[in-house]
Amino acid sequence: MPQLPVVPENHSHVLAEFDCLDPLLSALRLDSGRLKCTCLAVSKKWLALGTSAGGLHLIQKEGWKQRLILTHKEGSITQVACCPHDEDFIAVATSQGLVVVWELQLERRGRPEKVSVSWEHRGQAITSLCWDSSSLRVFVGDIAGKVSYLRAGSSKLGKGSAFVIFPVQTVTTVDSRVVQLGFQDGRLLVSTLRRCYLCDTEREKFWRVGNKERDGEYGACFFPQSRGAAVGQPPLLYCARPGSRIWEVSFSGEVLSTHQFKQLLACPPLPLINYKWEELHYNPAQKSSQSIAFPKLLYLGDQHLLTWTDSAIYIFRPQSGQVLLWTEIKDVVDIAVYRSELFCLHANGHLSHLSLLSVERCVERLLWREAWPLAAVVCCMFPHAVIPSRSRKSTPIDRIDHLRSQLSTPTHSELIGQLEEVIAKMEPLDSASSSRRSSISSHESFNVLDCGIYRVISRRGSQSEEETSSLINQSMSEEERLKEFAFGQEEDQVEHDAHSSERVEGERSESGLQFHLPLSFRPKPPRIALQAVKDSVSSFVKKTTEKINTLQMNTERWPRPEARDGATAEGFASASPSSEDTENEADIEIPNTETDLQELRTATERAALKIQDPFVLMDPASLRAVLLEWLHVLERVLGPEYLGSASGGRCNVAKPRDDGNRAGLRASLEQQEPPGSSVEPAERAGDEVLEEDQNESTHTSNQDVPEVTTRPPEPVRVRPPKLVPVDLQVELVQLATLHLELSCFGGEAEQEAAVFLRRYFFLLDKERLRRLCLLRFTAQAALQGAFMEAMQELTRSSKVVEVIQKGDLLKSLRSLRELQPWSPPELLAHLHRLYEQQGEAAVRSFSQFYPTVTPADVMVLARPSHFLAYLDNLVLSRSEEQRLSFLGSLLQPESLRQDWLELALSHDAPRLSDIQTAVGQPKRHSHFFHWGYGRLLSLLIRLPADLASKEKMAETCRRCGYWSGFLFLCQELQRRTEVFLTVCQLDDLTLLDEPQGVAPQTLDEWRLLLQLSQQCSGGPQAAAGSNGSGLVNGSAPDHAQTCQVSPDNLTLRLARVMGPDRALAVLQESGLSVALTPHAALVCELLRVTEKRQRSLIQTMLERCDRFLWSQHA
Repeated sequence: MPQLPVVPENHSHVLAEFDCLDPLLSALRLDSGRLKCTCLAVSKKWLALGTSAGGLHLIQKEGWKQRLILTHKEGSITQVACCPHDEDFIAVATSQGLVVVWELQLERRGRPEKVSVSWEHRGQAITSLCWDSSSLRVFVGDIAGKVSYLRAGSSKLGKGSAFVIFPVQTVTTVDSRVVQLGFQDGRLLVSTLRRCYLCDTEREKFWRVGNKERDGEYGACFFPQSRGAAVGQPPLLYCARPGSRIWEVSFSGEVLSTHQFKQLLACPPLPLINYKWEELHYNPAQKSSQSIAFPKLLYLGDQHLLTWTDSAIYIFRPQSGQVLLWTEIKDVVDIAVYRSELFCLHANGHLSHLSLLSVERCVERLLWREAWPLAAVVCCMFPHAVIPSRSRKSTPIDRIDHLRSQLSTPTHSELIGQLEEVIAKMEPLDSASSSRRSSISSHESFNVLDCGIYRVISRRGSQSEEETSSLINQSMSEEERLKEFAFGQEEDQVEHDAHSSERVEGERSESGLQFHLPLSFRPKPPRIALQAVKDSVSSFVKKTTEKINTLQMNTERWPRPEARDGATAEGFASASPSSEDTENEADIEIPNTETDLQELRTATERAALKIQDPFVLMDPASLRAVLLEWLHVLERVLGPEYLGSASGGRCNVAKPRDDGNRAGLRASLEQQEPPGSSVEPAERAGDEVLEEDQNESTHTSNQDVPEVTTRPPEPVRVRPPKLVPVDLQVELVQLATLHLELSCFGGEAEQEAAVFLRRYFFLLDKERLRRLCLLRFTAQAALQGAFMEAMQELTRSSKVVEVIQKGDLLKSLRSLRELQPWSPPELLAHLHRLYEQQGEAAVRSFSQFYPTVTPADVMVLARPSHFLAYLDNLVLSRSEEQRLSFLGSLLQPESLRQDWLELALSHDAPRLSDIQTAVGQPKRHSHFFHWGYGRLLSLLIRLPADLASKEKMAETCRRCGYWSGFLFLCQELQRRTEVFLTVCQLDDLTLLDEPQGVAPQTLDEWRLLLQLSQQCSGGPQAAAGSNGSGLVNGSAPDHAQTCQVSPDNLTLRLARVMGPDRALAVLQESGLSVALTPHAALVCELLRVTEKRQRSLIQTMLERCDRFLWSQHA
């Protein structure tokens, strides 16, 4: 990902799309070409959608549930408006000029009722609807310039309210088409193609706004004054003008000023934040000025003005004359707003739900939805919005750190680096340079202490004193965390004159320790202010000293490297050491992180350089040797703490065994205690264990394997134990994943690979590891289990986990769909949780996550019978003509075909005794039995395959009694003798007639078929007729005598093909004696007569044609 551009600091808000309304339109069937959404309106509770078929859908915004549908027979819905002060009323206009006001009566659970109807605009296209802001009155404007209103009676107001004198009245007729209507505080605003008019509806007075006319669609709207304005101050008006200008007009119609946005719109557009996208496209290059006609103006949110064209949305701050933002969005036809929500209708009927948010609120919403890459991109593009301390309530630093840890190191390395720069500049919540300064400056008087803290002079117990004390406490707590290791060895000194230099250092610390406040004029604090810091540091040092003493007592039992080498080792210090010994021991136990990381970086760079050598890269042995050498350093720096005795650590480290660096991988298995043991690992590795190793040196490592299998596995480490720089982590991920892919392990490769995965999971590429488990370690259950356990641990903090644990399958699937774009390893972890709870019902729904989750993933995840249900649903989700090719694309590798075939034949299949005889021959009519996965089986055998695969599949079908597939495969293999024999044994003549039938093609095949039919018709199976009339697991059609494979029926079929005389001659030549039944003899006689008449007819037609041709020639 390239370096992200930074948006200028004057942009503080963005447009974001967090909801996809496509499923809603699909459920309402408004996504088809026949039915389409034509208009929309929105209120606090409802989203109203008008359709081209005259229907009005009322959608409850909470949960996006359809509550009502109101139908109209007077044409399509062209305008809809929700009453702003009573959500029980809604106005609708149709294409024929009808206006209807509906009372929904939802509170009383009654049926919706038409409370007012107007045909005042019959035959005219209604262009705008507007509700009175205080009464049940709707204003209507049409294409001819006519403006009217209709009153709506309501049953809520009593029985007499429904009777209204003159319910429909004409207000005025203006010069041209009405573009937009607005109403506020008794005044009606009418915007036409030429000018704007202001109407006092109570006094029936009219004003023209301004003197200049215009030509085109220009909107106008009322603009309520801000909350800080004087009480009762009337609203303003804003009217669009040509050339990206907007008039600011008083409530009396006087033009106050003209706002020119042409030059201000030369700024680049801000990208739309969509949670499905991982990248945002922003070009900081300056654009040319824009001269735009604003077709409508809408009041949005907190003192913002909204307008749009067919290609972009514009939001202004008119009172300050600024452009808040503009964003390119294509084919916008209409927009409905409620507070800061935008619902956009596009030309193709598509709906989009946008929200105007500050950048920090947008980041908070993205973090809640776990859209990690997109949240990081927004933070990096708008650093000015997330760095100040005022944004800490929405974006705490710990959440941004968690966001950084959720990014994939191989794919987002540059993004991680840019995000870390932003994190480093973030101000804490109580930063004195921002919120504290502003809050302190609002008081009447204050002074500055010697330590640089503002002390506000106010009443006792006031908020100022509480804030000042909290500031001091937080500063001290920060100082404790930053200085705890520096002060860890300066308390509880033994003698005064033995460590004078240390006391001087302590006094220097007391006199020079400063609070970490971002104040440039901060002086050194006094001792009184540091007393709390000193007390807390003293308690920390006591705990640290006790821990070091405990560690020292345990080290007396550790094996000494000199003793293992045969040399004499010096004794350890006594149980009460001096402070210098304690410091030395602490230095041993607490490694120098920077030195370790530098050593690891050097080893990593050296290994990466060696791998680039073609001779090393092409030689597996050399490549493994390089990786094992690098692994030695990795185990010492980032491995578990107990690896010190097995991987060559800094202190008390034994040399590796004959298997080299692989001893570190075996260390956990050799040092883990069996369940129920209370002995510490350090004690089990003591002198007694050393003597036992020396006495029993002839024992090999293979003898320890049975003991290892009974020990619990290591915990999975999903987070690095130390903070690793991004560039180093990228290289570590590549080397660690390569090490696992090459299986640089000893004889116990599977076990050691699982241990390596658990130990260094935080360094492995999750996607490559997933593919490795599928392709190479498919049969290794330990590694598969370790991978799934690690992914579940990594995703444990996800919001989806809470939904899955509630046990609602539909809500769980909905939450998973909202996670798009999916990461395959993380999605697999969630699906594993879902499968553990829901079983087969969950697996059947996994097909909707293809191709992110493949059948190979589900094979590892689910039981074979459940996987079969998933595969069947996945294939049948495609159209009929795509299923065969789609199933073929899933067979990677080709050997899966045979596995899946055997799996489908062994589940939901008829009993073998019902479809086969004791010697494995087909039973009569046994091919009519139902196979649960018959459609999947037919697709598997129809896939192209080589000869050996087809023969193997045919043998499998014969062994399992799947005779339909056996017949198809035998025909593909040109084994026609077996085909005819099976048809005779199944005793179904229709098998020769089907499109995939096996009708005889030569006389020899007819003779063979007749002979086989005679043999089978005289066998015991034909006489018994076990499956002829009573099928247990299937139902056969009514097989009459004509559908049986008998010599009589075959003779009739041969007579139809060759003629009766020729058929009887063939039977005589073959030596087959077939006694025709009276019915067969009658059919043969009819065939002779028919054949004779056909010949006569053909002869007559040929003679006529001949005479005609000769006559034409003459």
